[in-house]
Amino acid sequence: MWVIGHPKYQESKRIAIFLSMPDEVQTEEIIKDIFKQGKECFIPRYKPQSNHMDMLKLSSAEDISSLALTSWNILQPGDDDSTREEALAGGGLDLIFMPGLGFDKKGNRLGRGKGYYDTYLERCMKHPSGKPYTIALAFREQVCESVPVTENDVPVDEILYEDS
Repeated sequence: MWVIGHPKYQESKRIAIFLSMPDEVQTEEIIKDIFKQGKECFIPRYKPQSNHMDMLKLSSAEDISSLALTSWNILQPGDDDSTREEALAGGGLDLIFMPGLGFDKKGNRLGRGKGYYDTYLERCMKHPSGKPYTIALAFREQVCESVPVTENDVPVDEILYEDS
């Protein structure tokens, strides 16, 4: 598969990845491979009415079926789930796979407008392990000449296309 052979993926031990929505690159097979290779997998928990997001550890690919569906139709650990490790409370992250609505060739990313990933990356930069490598998973038709950005937007390190 296109992501699994990537050198950054191969060398990473602690990986954050989004649980895909129907209009996004599907991540289920990548998540299964993370566990197959003995890596640690973290998924987002978004806090509504804010731009705060945590990356919480999954114990297995099957663990996804125990997650609650939010009003945004996203599966994530419940607010009362305090047993999972938050990536930045432990060893940080090596790699974050990021979703997006649009991208440009400079690595700028158009998200859903809340700034969750940008804010999380700011927190990563303060962690002893530093900023993880970031890869956006995209369809070719999502890449355009430019996307609107603000000074708070953090560009991605690399964009991978589903058919690359």
